[in-house]
Amino acid sequence: MTRRMIFDRRHLLQGAATGLAASALGARPAAAATVTIGFIYVGPKDDYGYNQAHAEGAAAVKKLRGVTVIEEEKVPETIDVVKTMESMINLEGASLLFPTSFGYFNPFVLQAASKYPKTQFRHCGGLWTDKNPKNAGSYFGYIGSCQYLNGVVAGHMTKTKKLGFVAAKPIPQVLLNINSFLLGARSVDPDITCRVIFTGEWSLAVKEAEATNALLDQGVDVVTCHVDSPKVVVQTAAARGAYVCGYHADQRPLAPERYLTGAEWNWATVYKTYVEKFLAGQPLPNFTRGGLAEGFVKTSPLGAMAPDAARRQFEAKKAEMSKGGYAIIAGPLKDNKGALVVPAGKKYVETAVELESMNYLVEGVIGATS
Repeated sequence: MTRRMIFDRRHLLQGAATGLAASALGARPAAAATVTIGFIYVGPKDDYGYNQAHAEGAAAVKKLRGVTVIEEEKVPETIDVVKTMESMINLEGASLLFPTSFGYFNPFVLQAASKYPKTQFRHCGGLWTDKNPKNAGSYFGYIGSCQYLNGVVAGHMTKTKKLGFVAAKPIPQVLLNINSFLLGARSVDPDITCRVIFTGEWSLAVKEAEATNALLDQGVDVVTCHVDSPKVVVQTAAARGAYVCGYHADQRPLAPERYLTGAEWNWATVYKTYVEKFLAGQPLPNFTRGGLAEGFVKTSPLGAMAPDAARRQFEAKKAEMSKGGYAIIAGPLKDNKGALVVPAGKKYVETAVELESMNYLVEGVIGATS
C-alpha cells in the first residue's frame, strides 16, 4: 500500500456525503459473501517488531474463508486513528476493527465504539472495564513469562553480571517485562543487575541507538528491549559484541551470531479466534488474555551459543510455565527504592489483573520510572 493510498483513505471522509448509513455498514449484512476486517498499525508492517507481529497475525486471518482484510500502517496515536477507523467503517464496510497500538485505546477507540455501536472494536493492551462500550474490548498476552525466559538465558551468558534494557515508556506492561527479565536472570545468579533507559517514544531510532550504546558503555553485555522495533537495539548491540534477546517478533536474521532467544507474540491465535467467532455470529469476549499455555506468546529458538546449563533451565522453566498459572511476581519482593511491594507469602499469577497496573521496578533494576 502506498503512502498516497494511506493518505486518501484517512482523509477521504472529509469530502464524503454526510448521509452515509454508518451504523448499518458497521454490522455484517446478512447476505454478504465476506466480512471486512480492519487492522491499524502505528508503524510499518515490516519493522521486525510490534507492528510486524500484528501484521503476521493479520496474514493468518487473510487465509480464512469469508474474510476481506484491510490494513493501514504508520497511523499516529492522534485524531488520525479516528479518521482511519471511520473511513474503514463508512467507506469500506469494516465491521470488526483491530486498532493495535497502545495509545489508540483511550480516548480514540472508546469514542469510536460509542459512535458506531454496530461495529466491533478490539484493542491490544487496553484495560477494558464494564464501564466501557460493550462493542469494544481488549486482548493481550502474558509475555512477561517469555521475558523471564530471556533473562534465564541472559543470566547464563553474562560475564559482567550487568544486563541492559532499552524501554519506550514506563507503562505497566513495560515495567512487568523489565522486572520479569531481571528476575529470570537472578534465578541464575542473584547478584545480576539490569540497567534500564527509557527513550520516551515507542519508535525513535536515534534515541534507541544512544540508549543501547550508553548501556554498553556501562559494562552491559546482554541487552533486550521493549520498543516497537527492536531492530536498532539488536543491530547496535550485536555490532559491539554484546548478546541480545529479542522482543515482539523473531530478530534472528538481524544478528544470528549474537541472538540468544526472544519473547515473541503469536497474534494469529488471537485474531483467528476472534474472527472465527465473528463469522459464526457468536459474541466476542470483551477481555481476552493468554500466555504460553494458550499459544498467545512464544519464544524464539535458542541460539547455538547458549550453554547446556542454560538450555536445560530454559526448557524446564518453559515447560512449567506452559501449564499456565505461573507466578513470576512473588514475595517477599522489594522495589529498587527499598520498599516492600510484595510481602512474603503473596504472589501474583500471570492472570492477576493487578499486574496490569504495575508501577514499580524491582530491586536490582538500575533506573527510574520518572
